[in-house]
Amino acid sequence: MTSYHVLVPDSVHPSAVEILQGAGLRVTAPGQMKRPETLAAMADADALIIRSATKADAELIQAAPKLKVIARAGVGVDNVDLNAATKQHVAVMNTPDGNTVATAEHAFGLMLALARHIPQAHASMQDKKWDRKSYMGVELRGKTLGVVGFGRIGRAVAKRAQAFEMKVIAHDPYIPLDIAQDFGVELVSLDELFGRADFITLHTIINGETRQMINKESLARMKPGVRLVNAARGALINEADLAEALRSGHVAGAALDVYGEEPPPPDHPLVGLPNVIDTPHLAASTEEAQVAVAVEAAQLVVAALLRGEYQNVVNPEALQR
Repeated sequence: MTSYHVLVPDSVHPSAVEILQGAGLRVTAPGQMKRPETLAAMADADALIIRSATKADAELIQAAPKLKVIARAGVGVDNVDLNAATKQHVAVMNTPDGNTVATAEHAFGLMLALARHIPQAHASMQDKKWDRKSYMGVELRGKTLGVVGFGRIGRAVAKRAQAFEMKVIAHDPYIPLDIAQDFGVELVSLDELFGRADFITLHTIINGETRQMINKESLARMKPGVRLVNAARGALINEADLAEALRSGHVAGAALDVYGEEPPPPDHPLVGLPNVIDTPHLAASTEEAQVAVAVEAAQLVVAALLRGEYQNVVNPEALQR
């Protein structure tokens, strides 16, 4: 066994621990750790594997003088202070492949549920009612789906939409035209997407351009009766503006898996509206996805610590000495 110590303060699939220990690494993985326990254990950590519960902020990173690697068992690294990690030469790596199918399936499931009012109709039946008139839906066939962000997940959603005979358009300034064409998808400007789409699904990262990109102004440019799905990041939406558009009927419905604050507060404007479907950040929560991201995170740590191979690094500047 090497002297390298890997701290796993979040609950990850046991397969990750098996891989780490099989490579001869010393592992601390007691299950979900509380903040004070995590801070104390960081002093001896060479690598950190986290999900979304642990906040790898500046305080946590600075508490780990030996830290070389943070592996996020998932795609988003919003819970990691990249500036603090880079300053301390800590490579931050993510696992973008493991939960692609799970997230795409959940987003598409939300879209189907939104089109046919499935949760609301189920709740009505549970309440011993037989109400067919209130839940008239729309078909996906023939509708235009606007995909904002055409990376792995956006492409997976597009593929499923095409199987339902939807017309798919996408906006992504980082994707070459030929890649979209290979998928049979038309790349358009964001304004054009807003103006043409019957359904819009968000699959983009958070940055200065995308934060609260769904707001009063952009909502006004959308077609009346548009339906919106967000299984990416809550910060993409100005939640108060969307709530207003939903109450006015300009937006026919929204299906949300993510929120600006998680869990959302009791008075959250998008929880409790009759034309909104809410799920508690479940997109990557499948048995298969949790195994895949745990295995990938462990493999990234083993490669970095034992072979000096750094993959999926989101802050490459950290590797510059």
